[in-house]
Amino acid sequence: MGAGETGGAKLPLNQIIVGDCIETMTKLPEASVDLVFADPPYNLQLNNELLRPNNSRVDGVDDDWDKFASFEAYDAFTRDWLKACRRVLKPNASLWVIGSYHNIFRVGTVLQDLGFWVLNDVIWRKTNPMPNFRGRRFTNAHETLIWAATGSRARYTFNYDAMKALNDDLQMRSDWLFPICSGAERLKQDGGRKTHPTQKPEALLYRIILASSHAGDLILDPFLGSGTTAVVAKRLGRNFIGIERDPAYAEAAEARLASLAPLPRESLQVAKGKRAEPRVAFGALVELGLIAPGTVLYDPAARHEAKVRADGSIACAGAEGSIHKIGAYVQGALACNGWTFWHYEAEGRLKPIDALREVARRQLEPQP
Repeated sequence: MGAGETGGAKLPLNQIIVGDCIETMTKLPEASVDLVFADPPYNLQLNNELLRPNNSRVDGVDDDWDKFASFEAYDAFTRDWLKACRRVLKPNASLWVIGSYHNIFRVGTVLQDLGFWVLNDVIWRKTNPMPNFRGRRFTNAHETLIWAATGSRARYTFNYDAMKALNDDLQMRSDWLFPICSGAERLKQDGGRKTHPTQKPEALLYRIILASSHAGDLILDPFLGSGTTAVVAKRLGRNFIGIERDPAYAEAAEARLASLAPLPRESLQVAKGKRAEPRVAFGALVELGLIAPGTVLYDPAARHEAKVRADGSIACAGAEGSIHKIGAYVQGALACNGWTFWHYEAEGRLKPIDALREVARRQLEPQP
């Protein structure tokens, strides 16, 4: 099936669609999207202008798209767009949604009611949050992201080793430190007013997309705004579909995309650990002719010898079985990694059979 095609229907790859997100998603093919990032209206419930101590107006969120008549109306809207997302997500896809204390708990409830499986709640701690001008509450210095799979058994993408590499070989934690969007990255109109009041920093989307998708995957943003998701997806070699109902925001997003070049293909490779590699059985080495039946295997000190048999089992000291079972047997151990324990002779020295597994992986890898 070609890129952009799903069951005969053509996907609008790498396009921004101006329109209602729920209506638009109903026109997309089922099970066609690898990842959703959603930055829905927060329903901030602002009744009055927000002023600084010097009475100057704060350029905050007071747009009509963020206003709902009641919590019930907001919950109904949330349920509708999440159901639409669920329909287009592939069975092993995942979804990220970001929000503030105003809405994220309501969104989380609806997510679970619809059968999504919460993987993490991630705290984006802002290094430069907007101060609390009235001095009646703590400064709101973070937002919450929920990462969810389509179900408890979904085999979702998580590039664990890439995240570890990004974090100086330490496990990536669920509290992330990023500044809010500012400086040259912040889009502004001629008068200096923000083009979009809640533009997200590219660094935040960079981590999300790198963590939970692969190059070539399709990422959907149903509330694209000024286009950050599309920009980062393009840079990282992912496909995207952006939906935005405000033509002015969509136009700003198109302008950002037009000036952006994707990263070179070779630079999009990410670190992968052993568990991310495709499984190769020892028998595959025999089938591929990388090791012949009758070959003698040795432990690292050459104290034990085992002969390879045609079915990929090995025999040693009256016992037969897998490389792991016989490795444990000769050591009197409960378990053994046969790939690193057993060696074969080549060029006058012993080499671990694990080296042959890497050769087999390359031969078995599907060709583009």
